[in-house]
Amino acid sequence: MAQQNLVVCSKCGGVNRLPPARNAREAKCGKCGIRLFSGHPEDVDAATFDHQIARSSLPVVVDIWAPWCGPCKMMAPAYEAAANELEPHVRLIKLNSDSEQAIAARLDIRGIPTMILFHGGREIARTSGAMTAGQIVRWVRDRLPTVTA
Repeated sequence: MAQQNLVVCSKCGGVNRLPPARNAREAKCGKCGIRLFSGHPEDVDAATFDHQIARSSLPVVVDIWAPWCGPCKMMAPAYEAAANELEPHVRLIKLNSDSEQAIAARLDIRGIPTMILFHGGREIARTSGAMTAGQIVRWVRDRLPTVTA
């Protein structure tokens, strides 16, 4: 029997079992009813961030940003385009370092934008500085060779 993925809803934090045979792009959260994958990275709070990292069986990329950061604003459309390309194999979320200062401190964020790749509850890689959509996709795929489409 194939392994089911555990997918955490970025809106409500509900954990959903997703069988491999199911079309992940059409899957909806069993708790709140929204689509689990929209191609749009959700801005999450501390609790949802922790839930994503701890409970999701998918790799999770977190963009740590702030509303006043010029490079962060510049990278936002590229990050969204990368989410559209990498989902449903990878979850992309955003964390506002101004509103979630404790998480930013725990992650030892020294500059923004910073992207951190988590898998299996642990940090796999991180990079700082604005990137294009192609660079983001390549960065993720270089670190997760099993992520192709």
